[in-house]
Order: sequence, then C-alpha cells, then structure tokens
Amino acid sequence: MLSRRSFLLGSAATAALLPAAGRAAAAIVSRTKQMAAGLSAPIEILDDPYGVPHIRARSIPDAFFGQGYVVARDRLFQIDLSHRREMGRLAEAFGPQFAAHDAVTRLFLFRGDLDAELARVPETILACAQAYVAGINARIDEVMADSALLPLEYGILGVTPLRWELRDMVIARGAGFGGVEDEIRRARLAGMGLLEFDAIVAPLRPAWELRVPEGLDAAAVSAADLGVLRLGGLPFGALVPAPEPSPANDREAGSNAWTIGPGRSATGRPILANDPHLGIGGFGPRHVAHLSAPGLDVIGGGAPGLPGIMQGHTDRFAFGRTNFHIDQEDLFILELHPDVPEQYRHEGGWRRFERVDVSIPVKDAPPHAATLRYSVQGPVLSHDPARRRATALAAIELQPGASGAFAMIAINLARDWEELRETAFRFHPSPTNFHYADIDGNHGWQVIGFMPVRRRGDGLMPVPGDGRYDWTGIRDFSALPNEYNPAKGWFASANQNNLPEGWPRERIPAFSFRDPYRYERIAGVLAAQPRHNLADSVALMHDTLSTPARQLGALLPARGSAEAEPALAMLRGWDGRLDADSGPAALYQLLWRELGRRMLTAIVPERARALVDEIAPSVLLGLLAHPDQRLGSDPAAARDALFDAALVAAWALAREQLGPDPAAWRWGTLHRVTIRHPLSRIPAIAAAFPPIEGEGSGGDSYTPMARWIRGGGWQVGGGASYLQVIDVGGWDNSLFLNLPGNSNDPRSAHYRDLYPHWVRGELRPMLFSRAAVDAHATGRTILRP
Repeated sequence: MLSRRSFLLGSAATAALLPAAGRAAAAIVSRTKQMAAGLSAPIEILDDPYGVPHIRARSIPDAFFGQGYVVARDRLFQIDLSHRREMGRLAEAFGPQFAAHDAVTRLFLFRGDLDAELARVPETILACAQAYVAGINARIDEVMADSALLPLEYGILGVTPLRWELRDMVIARGAGFGGVEDEIRRARLAGMGLLEFDAIVAPLRPAWELRVPEGLDAAAVSAADLGVLRLGGLPFGALVPAPEPSPANDREAGSNAWTIGPGRSATGRPILANDPHLGIGGFGPRHVAHLSAPGLDVIGGGAPGLPGIMQGHTDRFAFGRTNFHIDQEDLFILELHPDVPEQYRHEGGWRRFERVDVSIPVKDAPPHAATLRYSVQGPVLSHDPARRRATALAAIELQPGASGAFAMIAINLARDWEELRETAFRFHPSPTNFHYADIDGNHGWQVIGFMPVRRRGDGLMPVPGDGRYDWTGIRDFSALPNEYNPAKGWFASANQNNLPEGWPRERIPAFSFRDPYRYERIAGVLAAQPRHNLADSVALMHDTLSTPARQLGALLPARGSAEAEPALAMLRGWDGRLDADSGPAALYQLLWRELGRRMLTAIVPERARALVDEIAPSVLLGLLAHPDQRLGSDPAAARDALFDAALVAAWALAREQLGPDPAAWRWGTLHRVTIRHPLSRIPAIAAAFPPIEGEGSGGDSYTPMARWIRGGGWQVGGGASYLQVIDVGGWDNSLFLNLPGNSNDPRSAHYRDLYPHWVRGELRPMLFSRAAVDAHATGRTILRP
C-alpha cells in the first residue's frame, strides 16, 4: 500500500510540490507565432511544469483553436494516424497491404445527410469544432514549413500529415463492434446444444434467460458471419515482419468514479474522483489542456483528436465518466435471393442491396477497387451467394444524430446540471455514467447514451433480417437512470450493474455489466468514511485489495499434498492485497490462472473450448466453493484434486519465473509497465522512440487500482492512465496524472516525466487559477492571426 503521507493534503502540500515562482518566472521561454487562418485574435498558451498547456483566448472558438493547436503540437502523429485510419486513407501512405482495411473503414463511415447532421448542432458548438480543426491545421502548416518541428515518424516513414476538415469528424463514427462477437459465440454454443456454457465465460448481468430467437438457425451461425470484422489488426508488420503483440484482455476493463457531497467531505465542498481505465502500452489515450475565454474555463483530459475536455472541471462544476453498458449493435442474418444475390428477403418480399463502388488510392500501386453493400439495417459484413447468406450490422454509431464529435464541447459550455440535461447530453450517444459536482454543493449521476428500440428480441444473439427484428427507433438519455444529491452523500460507479431496483424489464439496456468487485470495495470504503478528503480519494484510486483473492484465500484447503504445502504456507494469512512488492500476490496470480485453465478443461466439452476460453471469476469461485456434477460423480474430490494440482503447478511456475528464493518473489517483477511506440516493430521507430519502462505495478482487473493483464503474459495492458481528484471550488487543490506524459515527442521534457509519479501513485497539482498558472509557467507562446 502507498503511504498516506505521500498524498497531497490540500493547498499547502500542493504548493510544496511546485517550483518556486521566482525560479519558474526566470526560466520561462517565450515565443510568438503567426497563424495563417482560423484565429480571430491573439491567444496566449502557458505551459506548466507538468506539460499542461493553459490556453487563454478572447473568444470561446479561439480557445478551441488553441486546443487543436496544442494537441497537434504534442500528439500530431497520434491524431494523424487515427485520422487516416478513421477515414480509410492508410493505403495511400503505407501501401497495398492496408487497402482492404481502408475498404472496411469506409464501409462504416456515415452515409446519411451530412448537411442535416450539421444542422442539428447549434452554431456556437459548430464554431468551436471548426476552430479546433483550424488549430490542428495551423500546426500542420507550421511543421510542414519547418521540418525541424516535424514529428520524427514522418521522416522515418516518408509520409506527411493529412489536413483536417470538419465534415470528417461527422463522417468518421469510430464505431466498435465487440458485442457482435458475443452474439456469434452464444449462437454457436446454442447450435452445439451447449448454450448454458456461455454463462461460464460471460454471465449475464442482470440475470436473464438466454433463448434462441425465433427464426434463427443457430447451427448455421459461424465465425464467417462476422465477415469483414475478421480482418484483424492493421498490417504494420508488413513493413517489417515481426510477431504481433498479444492484445490486452479487456473483458474486465472499465473505470472508476465517485462523487462525495459536501456533508461527507472534510473540506465542506464536493469531491469528484475519476480514473478512466484504458489501454496502456502505446500512445496515451488522454491529453491534458486548460481552455479559458470569456464564458469558458475548463481543464482536464481530452481524447486526442476530439475537441473539448472529457474529464475535468469548469469554473462551476467538475465532471467525470465511466462506461455504462448499452447494447448498441445487432447482427442480422439475411437470406439471399436464389437467382439474384444482390437481393435479400425483407418484409415478405425481395429488396435490393444498396451498392457503393469505391476506389481507394494506394501508394506505389493502382487504386484498390471495392464494393460496399448496405441493407436496410446497415452495412453488410458478409455476402455469400453460394450459401444464399449475408449478414448486416445495425449500430447506434451509424444512425443519424449519433455523432459524438460535439459532445465534449456541449458539456464544456454548459453552466449547470439543468443545462447539461437540457442540451449537452443530447449530443452524447456513447454509454456513460456521467458524474457531476458543482460549486453550490450539488452532486449527481446521469446515465447518458442512445439505446435502440427493437421490434422484438433482446439483442443477445444474431436475428433474422427479414424485418421481424428491425429497429424502430432510438431512446436517448431521458429513458435511463439518474440520481441527484443522493441521501447517502456519495455515489460511485465502476461498470457494475447500477440499474435501480425494479428497473423495467423492457428498458434493460444491456446484460454485459462487469463483476462488482471494484465497486463493492469502493462503496465499502466510502461508506465507512464520514469525512472523506482528497488524500482518501487518491488512496482509494491506488487500493490493491482484491476481493477474489480474499475469497480464494478463504477456500484454500486445510491440508494439501507435500508438493502443495509450500504454496499453501505462503498464501495462508495473506491479506489479499496485490501490491507490487508482494510475493503472495505473484503466487496468487499464477495460481488463479492455473485454477481457471484446469477448471475449464474439467467442465467444458472439448468442442466448445475455442468459444468458452476463459472462466468468469464469480463462476470459478462458485465452483471451488460449491463443486457440482459438472466436475463428475464425486465433485468435492475432483475439486480437491484440481486445487492441489494447481497449487503445485503455480509453485513450480513461480520458481521458474521468479527464481528459487520465495522471499525474493514480487508481483511487480511479473507485472511490468512498458510503453512503446505502436509502430516500434519498425527498427527506425524503435530507435527514435525509446521504450518507457523499468517499473512494475500492483493491482489487476478486479482491484480499485485496476491494472489489467496483457494477453497470455503478465505485462500491464491497461488501467487508469489518466487520474483526477477534484476539490470542487477549491480548484487549485485538485490533482491529476497522465501516463506517461503529455507529449509523444521523445525530444520533449514531457515524453515520460509523469511515468515515475504514476508508478508511485503521486498525483500532481492541476493548476487552474490565473495566479497559480502565472506563478509556475515554464513556457509562453503567443499565437497571432
């Protein structure tokens, strides 16, 4: 556990962390730059000791111009690569291997009325988005005019950055379709007669009875129905062959957030804490900035390439977010006409696909031709005339009005809870637990996001595409739960099922809520703290208590074989904390994996193991506590033998991976935090961008300090790379971290400056007031129109 003395206890301790004002002022570097277009008046950008740019503008759109400029200054290649990917323009820069990926991307671009989409957005918000784009383009113009400013990747790869357009932000929806794979898995298990085994890998929360939809031939469903979604990752390995890194296991990924009302806060003001759990190992998913202008003052973490601040605070309220769960995609199975494969059965007749032929520019090769098809439900993923079968995807992200490009601007411009509910939330399609706390002492929670209205069915399996299961509309956030100034004085979310008791069955938005372990620990701590302070929030963010570890400890056999006794001796009496310097924590992780692997082998038929490839923690612990007939005619004896064999194997693995001396074993030795450039398989990239590494971490997917494990190894694959603890109204006491730093440029002082603080759990001051920023600024840039 981290020492509470290492946390920041209010403004005096915060000030002690900062460089002296006189030294900062003496070291400040000033620059003035002329912008080609998009700026109406000069803006000032002050950089602080932690790499945060503080943008001061005379108008709100100019402040967003400044945000676009600084994110391109710090993260140009990151946002450019993402922009190319989202627009289907990789092949023109990287070659023929990317053409098929570009075609898939273009399949999922928004194809509706672009003018109508833009007309939905208030002019004030559009002006901010347009200014953000202009700010990015201004930085692109600057680096193209001075190659010394160009990020190193461009010279190595021989490419140049794309210019941005506002329309691109509306067209590129950034859709993700992981839920469709779950639908396929369930249907395939149903086709095998093994549907009950789906509860082993993904128990439904809330509880629900799985049923095969009427009209679906589950036995005919296969992985081929995923069609283009099976294409895989981007083929940068084609530029230099190398193994693809193992992906992070994100089945238990998520985020934590809590708000504390003034009645339970040691400051007498609300506290809002948030640590979104995202991938760790490549580009940082947040860029921190401060935007100020008359009518706007907002600071926090934004998504690079998206205008506005996603988590942070304005001068009136703090805000945070965790993922809520709404099933926003459905897979439809289409029957093709026996003689005309460009037609499919729908509403009692035959309907023709809409076809779009695209020509994709390719570097050093002829253009790549592709045909994109669309049914009434959405993009066609697979088209197989030989089987008279096609599949199509309906997705919220692809519907009119479902662009999230303007959501953060709308939230940043709002003044209070009512204004958020009246306007801003209507621009936010993504499923989110939105946390709020304001300077008047109010705090609240609102689920936001869009939910499809299905003609029938629950969205858990593929359905016939003949019209019976089509969507008939979309519900917005007003159909979802909320709470304002809760009586208990606090509220927390950690991706658990937080639907209120008695929530209508027909309005259950999803069945994929996470295990409640993180939430239950957070709730237990908050409920026991009558006067919660900032240090308490920081400590809770770094809490390594594992409920599954404690529950497993209670199930340890009283006696084991001679070979199992050393492992039992180490684990008996262990407190269940997954600290980086803990030997029992390392052994526990090895044991947990062994138990899961052996239990799956014992209870899952071999023909289903490719689908049921992991076991949910609650299921594993339940079978260990209460073995049943799935383990054979003598379940208790089988459980005991399995447990003993896993203990023996885990001890042997620990000796192999950690050395022969158990006293030297450490969880952090296995659970390393390494950050590499996503294209580091290219030798010149690897040489130019040194890996950020050297430290280990505690935690795992089920501790409040979430540090999920990458693939089949033990590397940290995800977790809270951005953290914030906000003292609402005492803004300069607020704290943050952003792993590994705010810049992706190895030439910058902020390339990895926050990495050691992140590992040690040392949050940095989130400077906000004009006086605090001025006193500690290290750089000053003036942008002039």
